Amino acid sequence: MNRHFTALDWGVLAAYFVATMSIGFYFWRRSRSTEGFTVASRSLPGWVCGLSIIATYLSSISYLALPGKSFADNWNPFVFSLSIPIATWIAVRWFLPYYRASGEVSAYALLEHRFGVWARLYASVFYLLTQIARMGVVMYLMALPMAVIFGWDIRLIILVTGVSVTIYSFVGGIIAVIWTDAIQALVLMAGAVICLGVLLCGVEGGPAEVIRVAAAQGKFSLGEFGAGAAQGTVWFNAANATFLVVLLYGLFINLQNFGIDQSYVQRYIASRSDREARKSLWLGAVLYVPVSAVFFLIGTTLFVFYHAEQHERELPEVKELVARQRLMQEGVYPPRSTDASDSSRAAAYQRQLSARAAQFRETDVGDRVFPHFIAKHLPPGLTGLLIAAIFAAAMSTVSTSLNSSATLLMTDYYRRFFNRQASERQCLLALYAATIAWGALGTGMALLLVKLTESALDIWWTLSGIFGGGMCGLFLLGLMSRRAKNPAAVAGVLAGVLVILWMSFPKLVDFLLTQSAGGPAYRWGLALRESASGWMSPFHAFLVPVFGTLAILLVGVLISRLRRSGRRRPEEGLPGA
Repeated sequence: MNRHFTALDWGVLAAYFVATMSIGFYFWRRSRSTEGFTVASRSLPGWVCGLSIIATYLSSISYLALPGKSFADNWNPFVFSLSIPIATWIAVRWFLPYYRASGEVSAYALLEHRFGVWARLYASVFYLLTQIARMGVVMYLMALPMAVIFGWDIRLIILVTGVSVTIYSFVGGIIAVIWTDAIQALVLMAGAVICLGVLLCGVEGGPAEVIRVAAAQGKFSLGEFGAGAAQGTVWFNAANATFLVVLLYGLFINLQNFGIDQSYVQRYIASRSDREARKSLWLGAVLYVPVSAVFFLIGTTLFVFYHAEQHERELPEVKELVARQRLMQEGVYPPRSTDASDSSRAAAYQRQLSARAAQFRETDVGDRVFPHFIAKHLPPGLTGLLIAAIFAAAMSTVSTSLNSSATLLMTDYYRRFFNRQASERQCLLALYAATIAWGALGTGMALLLVKLTESALDIWWTLSGIFGGGMCGLFLLGLMSRRAKNPAAVAGVLAGVLVILWMSFPKLVDFLLTQSAGGPAYRWGLALRESASGWMSPFHAFLVPVFGTLAILLVGVLISRLRRSGRRRPEEGLPGA
């Protein structure tokens, strides 16, 4: 495989980084106030904020994972995108007007107004911790395929990305972040469209052949419709990722993104008018639907491309790339020295690599087919553009997380608890310090992931989902029920966390079994799974946020009604009164 990154590719990538950093310094003077740093003095046009929204939404994970999904399976994940217009309408109708009218910068001020300071801290703590993990994951998963394909040092890639993003976020504030995001959105969309064009031209027979082969293989399927499994015994199959399950999952996740996520809320507030704020959300959210379709079409076309007679011999190369990546994650690197003394180590590594690659099925390597195509089949210059697009997808997400986290640390903690009378200069210094701190933590997390196992990362996401999964339901309770007070909110959150914990229990047990194979904990985990098999959740994992949110909402409303009824008839039902 040709892994050569030409001088032209380096030039394109360097131009991207220079342009990105220049924007941060260009807007330096306009971010030298708290209002300018956090919400761009509420002066930005809706189209810029909209492009920033889609750049934030489309991380480097999505840039590589979406084609991988449609390559390995079908278009079932595209149903997630189809739910976006519904979630957007709800956010525009109920959430956005509140944020615009409140005058608050923190998305979680609503929770304090309705339920007390605990609710605000509950939401913001989990948001801040999740952003550290998110930044680390995005940078790590962006750097990993580049390190494997081009032989670059993965730690250097992470450091360059983390330091660059932290600098322009620190210097330019949210106005630099949003304008940079807008340019990055254009870069990543242009890269995807150009790559799709090259792919279609590379398939013998063109688009017609892609449609013919993919349709014959069921690659355009959106999943099962109608009655549950093949037996049709129930109207709704909740155990598999059917069309309806993915649609519900997408609706609740996107409602959480566009309704309560600080990253997006700041874009609404930064818009110069209510009309521009609505435009930003509709543009950024709805534009994701055709953009994601382009990525799914790339994956489908890659399937046809790599199964053509002249390219099918390249799939073993992709499996070897994945094997090399897995070994790298386990701390096993190829010998760099060419000395004769290392020949035995090199041979041992090659045997280990070949054995690992032989274990993979085609469905296991979908995420790495797109990077393989970029490195091997794109002409010089376009390879640099696509690598720049992957950097853009990562950096736009990380910069947004940095600015929103710094904003929350200043509004929800520094000015709320530590210095209520903080001056403008003190607040600005707090924002600067928070940006540097969270940039260092996010970059450190990415470097830690180089050694951390994927299963450990999975369990972190599961735990954060369990304890932080109640935020959307809590917001909905605050907006939809004026009767709901603090006791109803506490009861609702506890109910939601219990439901989410119950539905996530199988994944927690699987993690225990994975981490303790052969030991006493493994036997204990097997016994636990067997004894709990009767009450384990039968529902698909995609329904966790759905049921968790509904549990909070329903229990909160019920408790508030019961308390209201009790206040109306204080003596009713009291024996001996």
